[in-house]
Formats: sequence, C-alpha cells, structure tokens
Amino acid sequence: MNQLTVIAADLAAIAILAFAVYFPRHHRRDLVTAFLGVNIGVLAVSMVLGSSGVGIGLGLGLFGVLSIIRLRSYEIAQHEIAYYFAALALGLLAGITGGISALTGGLMALILAALYVGDHPQLFRRYKQQSLRLDTAYTDEAALRSHLEMLLGGQVVNVDVKHVDLVNDSTLVEVRYRAGQGAIRHEPSPRIERVAS
Repeated sequence: MNQLTVIAADLAAIAILAFAVYFPRHHRRDLVTAFLGVNIGVLAVSMVLGSSGVGIGLGLGLFGVLSIIRLRSYEIAQHEIAYYFAALALGLLAGITGGISALTGGLMALILAALYVGDHPQLFRRYKQQSLRLDTAYTDEAALRSHLEMLLGGQVVNVDVKHVDLVNDSTLVEVRYRAGQGAIRHEPSPRIERVAS
C-alpha cells in the first residue's frame, strides 16, 4: 500500500507541475510529453532498484547510460527524448528484475500510459509553435504580437524575440500560439521565412 501511495503522490505532483504550472506559462506541448515520460521512467526504475537487492552503485551506473541523451541537441525533439528515456526505462525494468512481477508489469504499464496521454494528438491540439523570420524589424512587442496574430490566424500566447536586425530590417522570433478557427490570414506586404523548429 505504501508503494501505491508513493506512485499516487508522484502522479499528482507531475500532473500539477506539467498541466497546472508549466503549460499555462510556457505553452510548449512537446515538453509536457518529456516531463511525463522522464518522471514516470525515473519513478519506475527507482522503485525497482529500491525493492531489489541491487546496490546503489549499480543503480547510478545504469542511470549513467541516460547521459548519452543530449538534452540540448536540436537533432532530437523533446517528445522524442521522452520516448527514448521510456525505452531505456522499460529495458532496465525488465533487465534488473530478471522477470515480470506485478510491480514491474504495473510500472511498465504506467510508463506506456504516461506517454500515451502526454503525447496524445488531442492534448492541447490547438497550441502550435513556430520559428519565423519576418522582413520587418519590430521593436514594439505589441505591434509584433498584433502582426503575428494576423499572420498566423490565432492568439499569440508567448513570443520570444531571438534577433532584431535594424540594418537588414528583419526579426527572428519563436512564437507559441493557439490556432483559431478558419483559414490563416496573411497581410499582403510582409514576406516571412519559416525557420525549422
């Protein structure tokens, strides 16, 4: 019963962190998946290491395997890191115990359920993220937001100006927005370049 309490407390804590604290402030859907996957994976492997006779040195060594993931790399997306971590955690769960107990099977199912929910297409489906290079140098954030909302046809929830070039008259921004209904409207004059995100 104590293990179930720990699992319930962890699930409640990560749900509050991801859905009530992080997403309303930053609106990055891909990181919600990463937070859920990594948290549940660490919980599962830690519980198995704690319940078996495996020494702490071996446990730390096994988690050292995870250091091969380059979290700041642009070559792998955040939600892909969560799947990568979950795959490693599933392998560790099966390998450490040498068999499937009720605890191990339940923890494996919990990892799969966390990724199923966290990366579900219907979860925050209207929230999008885009990197754009605009052919106008914007120094007024209100004007920039207004232009982006007109351009993307949605409500801008976060905008991060990466670079303003006053000489070449361009602005590089990373924008998170809630897509509206209907077609995307474009202003006739400005030209934009979408930067791979």
